[in-house]
Amino acid sequence: MTTTQQPSTKHDILQYLLKQGQATAQNLAECLHISPQAVRRHLKDMEEEGLIVHEAVQSGMGRPSHTYGLSQAGRDRFPDRSDKFAISLLDTLAETVSKEQMKSILQKQWERKALEYRDRMGNGLLKERVEKLAKIRQAEGYMTECHSVDGDGSAADKRFVLTEHHCAISQIAESFPSVCGHELEMFAVALQDCTVERTHWLVNGEHRCGYLIQPK
Repeated sequence: MTTTQQPSTKHDILQYLLKQGQATAQNLAECLHISPQAVRRHLKDMEEEGLIVHEAVQSGMGRPSHTYGLSQAGRDRFPDRSDKFAISLLDTLAETVSKEQMKSILQKQWERKALEYRDRMGNGLLKERVEKLAKIRQAEGYMTECHSVDGDGSAADKRFVLTEHHCAISQIAESFPSVCGHELEMFAVALQDCTVERTHWLVNGEHRCGYLIQPK
């Protein structure tokens, strides 16, 4: 009985958070007519799965309350036709403008994204910046992880590999491989004091994209 109810309850929680933005465990319990204890069990499981995130909110002198909202992975559980729209839009652009104009448009897009990444990563140690970049990409729907090439993962390590096992724009990349191809240049601009080399590429039939990052 529990196995049949749990997915439904989790979906109800996700749907409520999608509509409301944020909610406390008590809000969810009252709206979904289940006990606060049961809601908290579901919330714990869902946070471990990466579907939701929580934020501590201090109100008065008591203990802070926790509000919950959807992560990008949680939002991805709902149907999204944005890829089809993006492909249709790129098709229209390709039919309307010249190849050079199309190339310029895509270049401006990845340059804008690179500067956004650079700003969000800040000026910390390379290890810290690569870890931040991995988290940013995870929030965008990529299954990203990073690890040190040099050994123990300490701040003294100099070379890192950024690996993406899932591409958030895979459908777009199938129709417009150049969109995916620009990512190497994008990472190089975002990490301007580093050299970035592609080690693996999903577009080439490999099961992941990989980038070797090291100081210049």
